[in-house]
Amino acid sequence: MVSRLSLIRVLALMLLASGVASAQSIASARIQPWPDNPRYWAYKGKPIVLLGGSKEDNLFQIPDLAEHLDILADAGGNYVRNTMSSRDEGNVWPFQKREDGKYDLEQLNDEYFDRLESLLQLARDRDIIVQIELWDRFDFAMKYWQANPFRPANNVNYTPEASRLKNDYPDHPGNNANPFFRTVPSLENNETVLKYQRAQVDRMLSVSLRFPNVLYCMDNETSGKPEWGAYWSEYIKKKAAELSVDVYTTEMWDAWDLKDPIHRHTLDHPETYAFADISQNNHNKGQAHWDNLAWVRERIASHPRPLNCVKIYGADTGKFGTGQDGLERFWRGLIGGAAGVRFHRPDSGLGLNELAQANIRSARMLADVFEFPRATPDAASKLLLQREPNEAYVSRVDTDQYVVYFPKEGSVQLDLSGHGDSLSLRWLDILHNEWGDWQDIGNKSVIELKPPANGMWIALIAKP
Repeated sequence: MVSRLSLIRVLALMLLASGVASAQSIASARIQPWPDNPRYWAYKGKPIVLLGGSKEDNLFQIPDLAEHLDILADAGGNYVRNTMSSRDEGNVWPFQKREDGKYDLEQLNDEYFDRLESLLQLARDRDIIVQIELWDRFDFAMKYWQANPFRPANNVNYTPEASRLKNDYPDHPGNNANPFFRTVPSLENNETVLKYQRAQVDRMLSVSLRFPNVLYCMDNETSGKPEWGAYWSEYIKKKAAELSVDVYTTEMWDAWDLKDPIHRHTLDHPETYAFADISQNNHNKGQAHWDNLAWVRERIASHPRPLNCVKIYGADTGKFGTGQDGLERFWRGLIGGAAGVRFHRPDSGLGLNELAQANIRSARMLADVFEFPRATPDAASKLLLQREPNEAYVSRVDTDQYVVYFPKEGSVQLDLSGHGDSLSLRWLDILHNEWGDWQDIGNKSVIELKPPANGMWIALIAKP
């Protein structure tokens, strides 16, 4: 097995060979919280809004990767999720398989990590940010565990007795029965397994730390103990610091209620997690979905950080809401101050189908003219008069720009008092990616807003 010191030296040489001149130039190129408003991300020194969708979670394993990323980029998208998962047909695992069909955990599989490198390179070429998830709990339970190299029966490196891992975990991974997720020193200190977990992560970092377009999430919907994720967050940051590289980590908890105490391990600990993934809020609907996001923004107000929604649930084919629910969650997240929103893969989300592409395209059209990184969502909707729950939502940049989102037909009044200048109104037809003409509204203190037709609409109010 290659030592960690050797990997660090190799990585340092690769950074030099890539033409990166200094640690300062590395930092300026990488994704990071925007200094002017750390609730949003900056990339290549400029604030960005992350918009995404993709047909699969573990994108590095799909054969038509370049074409799929082209579709996203053409729609204005710049955000994907990549679980380091191998449970689907045609996937490869991170360890080398022997001729007898068993894995040798002392030997890493080059193809697995080459696929990751290809994804990160193709994404960087298209200015797409990749949010990596180290561990996907579904690989470690039920039928998927039967093929996993870490399963004792599948490798030549340890037995169930030595590893404390069973050959069967038939229950849903939400039960967190597999002690694979308790190997770290502060829990069960299972060095027999942990050394191979570290080897896998070390090799991943030898690839990913070379790229400026990567964020790190420890788990997918974990119900495990917080010490597990915290260990890997600190581990990644330490490895990056040895190369003078800044990285940003988070954890994704399983609880759908963002007020559940488990989320505090992310929200209340900026020293451990530099951003928060609040995807599980996207199981909620309507006004509750918006209110939960507003509550989280207030919770982290003393240490503002980006809030990412790497999974927007909702598709007529799935069980977590309809396609309309998915669209509304996407837009409420965007208007409500989330730094990144991405449609979850089918069948639980819209992925990157034509409807998702249309909404990403309209979101980018809006983000090109409305300064989301400088905006403040109206959390309590005080600027909207005569409003029903879930009828409309508003965000604004001072008194210079207002954006109002209508999930469907409705009519509200918008309080514009205090602007003092003549303003104009323009409608964006979300589903058809069309801006209407500017309409002069003068310097009224209150205006009535009603979408021109059925569907989903954005009203943009700004100086002409």
